[in-house]
Amino acid sequence: MRVLLVEDDLALSDAVCGYLRAKAFAVDATPSVQGARAALSAAHYSAVLLDLHLADGDGLALLPRVHELPERPIVIVLTARDQVSERIRGLDAGADDYLVKPYDPAELLARLRAVERRRSQARSTPLALGDVQIDLAREQVRRAGVPIALTAKEWALLRAMAARPRQLHPRENLQDALYGFDDDTDSNTLEVFISRLRRKLGRGSIETVRGLGYRLAAPGQGGGA
Repeated sequence: MRVLLVEDDLALSDAVCGYLRAKAFAVDATPSVQGARAALSAAHYSAVLLDLHLADGDGLALLPRVHELPERPIVIVLTARDQVSERIRGLDAGADDYLVKPYDPAELLARLRAVERRRSQARSTPLALGDVQIDLAREQVRRAGVPIALTAKEWALLRAMAARPRQLHPRENLQDALYGFDDDTDSNTLEVFISRLRRKLGRGSIETVRGLGYRLAAPGQGGGA
């Protein structure tokens, strides 16, 4: 999952980015409304963590732009404004949830996952692919009943595909799920993680659609190279 953090407190921004990256999220951060607009135009995000009081304007001014996106990201407002009227204003403007500063990053993670689960029916029950079961709600993967250990990046990649298991995922979208703007990658990195997942889940678990991207394969389908 790729997340955009819009926060002008640089110490807090660094702390939140570090925490979420350790939990297998790709995170981009910007301190301004203008920077957030540019980021939303340049990449696909599954979630936007939005401070309200920014140097160049009110964070809620971003919500109309967010609502125009073909796949609207989750929006969680993060702010020091603890008045009930401000919470109502944020939710009425289209935010999915609201968290008042100071907050524990673990609570932010729990809220992010809870909203994500509510917005995707695919997360309500485990996904079965042959002898592989993927439980996004519990972040568990089993093969023939045996738990499979995944690295943070492997889990981020699998989560992106399993959220929409019947969909073809373009390379660019999967790279967005794995990496932020500041990450150092090369052109073969995605293929490396696809190969690792195939070794753990079964060679036929991920199908390559040449020139287009990847998708999870139903039992009996070829996995491609």
